[in-house]
Amino acid sequence: MEDESVLSAGPRGEDSGLATVGAQAGRGLRWSLLGNVVLKVGSFALGLTLARLLTPADFGVYAVALAALNFLMHVNDVGIIAATVQWRGRLADMVPTGSTLAVAFSLAVYGMCWWLAPAFAELAGSPGAAGPIRLLTVGILIDGITAVRAGALIRRFQQDKLAWANLAGFVVNFVLAVALALHGAGPYSFVGGYVAGAALTGALVFVLARLPVSFGLNRDVAARLMSFGLPLAAGLGVEALLLNADYVIVGRYLGVVAVGFYLLAFNISSWMQGLVGQAIRWVSVPAFSRLAEDNGALNEGVRRSVPLLVTIALPVAVVLGTMSPDVVVGLYGQRWAPAAAALPFLAMLAVIRLLHWFAIDILTAIGATRSTFWINLGWAVVLIPALALGTSAGGIRGTAVTHALVGLLVAIPLTLTFLHRSGVRLLPVLPALVRPFTGAVVAGAACWAVLTTLDLPPVFELGVGGATGLLAYVAVVVPLERLRALVVRFRVARTDPVESRGSQA
Repeated sequence: MEDESVLSAGPRGEDSGLATVGAQAGRGLRWSLLGNVVLKVGSFALGLTLARLLTPADFGVYAVALAALNFLMHVNDVGIIAATVQWRGRLADMVPTGSTLAVAFSLAVYGMCWWLAPAFAELAGSPGAAGPIRLLTVGILIDGITAVRAGALIRRFQQDKLAWANLAGFVVNFVLAVALALHGAGPYSFVGGYVAGAALTGALVFVLARLPVSFGLNRDVAARLMSFGLPLAAGLGVEALLLNADYVIVGRYLGVVAVGFYLLAFNISSWMQGLVGQAIRWVSVPAFSRLAEDNGALNEGVRRSVPLLVTIALPVAVVLGTMSPDVVVGLYGQRWAPAAAALPFLAMLAVIRLLHWFAIDILTAIGATRSTFWINLGWAVVLIPALALGTSAGGIRGTAVTHALVGLLVAIPLTLTFLHRSGVRLLPVLPALVRPFTGAVVAGAACWAVLTTLDLPPVFELGVGGATGLLAYVAVVVPLERLRALVVRFRVARTDPVESRGSQA
């Protein structure tokens, strides 16, 4: 399956290629979404459970360890996963060299992490995080061992196998994390559950990929992998710095308890981004990589994809941002109320990050990995000092405001500039964005009206306000004729299920 044609060569050229890749990507996306739905529901349940069993300080220590893991996870395989997905030619030719490089670099990165863990924990204002950092980052070794295998599954659009592997690992994670929390393990509850789950997921990915276990070093293959992977790894490393520097800065200026509140707010804001964004990233690079050989097909894929992504992400961000006190207190309890101060702005940041990720995947797919580095570097140069100022002046709310503003005013313009330079046409996308953004304004007003007129317990107010906002959004975004067609189909399905199935067929 690794030698499949990139684009159909028939008389219909662009259309047939787009349809072929679209069908494969659609299947992969369905499995990615299904797997992510299950995982996000499970993660939500795990977060709720641990929020009742652990303290904000425990969450803070875990956040510091997680920041270290997230940064190192982006760089430890030197872009081998993406290089595997994007590899032009027979996959068997690069497996030995790719596997050797990924394992070697992950061992080196983990050794450096073990040595620097105490210093990093001290810098983040949480000296007790050194032990959790050393244990949690075992995930780096697992990632290095499975990098080529995971890339092969993504390349083949076998997201169903990835979904099952991740689900199995999460079940182990959930059971062990809760058990450890009940026995007073504190932040090690998160860490122990994660490592056990990652180990099982890694073992399943290694087996399901069905690649030969072989190591070696071909200089030509290594040069190709490094020329693609090193700029990408550098760009992703800067991106990881962007997404985790806030934990370190909050810990240094405000203490570990504030980090715990900030982590909870950040996790809530990332619900839709984690669900939709991760699912899309499992298929976007291989899909756009195949479309990249035909510039017209690539631009058509972008024109179709971006409005859909925005349409899905905006309403969730609006509801989370507008109703942040009800979200936090209603779901997690009154002791977590300080997290609500950061949530509206982190919800805005989640949409920015989702679009940024998508753009980075497009640039990666067409081989413009150096552009991804410059985008993220420009963002980081402005963000890190701004975060320090914002955090010291406004607490975790100041951190969130700064993060969102720099993303909007720096990251988005940089991203658009490099996409344009790479030949990606963005103007055809704009008309399709008018409805979603108009709907977001209307949905926000509807949620605000519920907040100011009703006086209900937070969880009920969240339900009423969220439903009202989402209905208002749908009423604006979905064309009236399409709503009427859905109503007619629903009525037909209720009165004559056989006819309904026939019409759909």
